[in-house]
Amino acid sequence: MYKGKKILGLIAARGGSKGLPGKNVKLLLGKPLIAWTIEQGKESKYLDKLIVSTDDEEIAKVSKTFGADVPFMRPSALAQDNSPIFDTILHALDYLEKGGEVFDVLVLLECTSPMRYRDDIDGLVKTLIDNGNADSVIGVVELSNDHPAWASKVVNGKLEKYCPDAENKKDTQRQQLGKAYLSYSVYVTWKRNCAKYRSFSQPNTVPFFLKREQKLDIDDEVDYLLAESILKKYLKKEEE
Repeated sequence: MYKGKKILGLIAARGGSKGLPGKNVKLLLGKPLIAWTIEQGKESKYLDKLIVSTDDEEIAKVSKTFGADVPFMRPSALAQDNSPIFDTILHALDYLEKGGEVFDVLVLLECTSPMRYRDDIDGLVKTLIDNGNADSVIGVVELSNDHPAWASKVVNGKLEKYCPDAENKKDTQRQQLGKAYLSYSVYVTWKRNCAKYRSFSQPNTVPFFLKREQKLDIDDEVDYLLAESILKKYLKKEEE
């Protein structure tokens, strides 16, 4: 709880990953991927409850072993490749409310982005509540060499620029283009906004700036190997 607001931490982890089968329970530096996020959530000073929403029995078992609550199994209809995350969020909130548990703030923790420092989760919560006017807060990492202005797309078999007016020289673009950011790891909003907007991008969304090494999203074997290297260097150092 922070300033009288009751706060729910939610980890959504479905089974059936195609890019990296079993990734949510795959060992990463000796412990399951999802365990990194559970342990970080449990370190938070402000989360009143931390739950995992999953359709997978093994994920549920591992989550309980590492201290997360798994109050229900997620319906398979909400665990498909194209299932909107806010359907999962609203299902969890509705389930808890029917049991008499009502929260003011929802914190979504992405277990595929395990690179969080100790104060990140509480920092986003404080930003939302202290700001006064914020509808939501999203953890973001600045894009540098992969600025979206330099991206291309394939149209009818041909490569085209997403931003055809952008300069070809990247050094010039760095001077002329504004900074770009991508969201990662932690998303926070008021519970009342979940059904209203069904998105973390709301009229007054505030950024919480993460560090460059936190640009992790594990979807395949290459992502996994990069995460292993980065976690070993940065988070292991923090624990010492």
